[in-house]
Amino acid sequence: MTPTPPQDDDEDDGSRRTTNLLLVVFFLAVVAAGYWLVDAMVAQRQADDCAAQGRRNCGAPLIVPPPR
Repeated sequence: MTPTPPQDDDEDDGSRRTTNLLLVVFFLAVVAAGYWLVDAMVAQRQADDCAAQGRRNCGAPLIVPPPR
């Protein structure tokens, strides 16, 4: 058996930093997407609850221009 040559530690550290940075960015993107999804689900649930109660003004208020 031939011994394997030692690896360069600087290259490993740089590779680890890049990998860790990519993982942090991916994690933050997943958290942001989860927050957006939960917020959208809460808004939809509120609209559904409002409509289930028979209300007619469940959406955003409409701004009607004044008559001319």
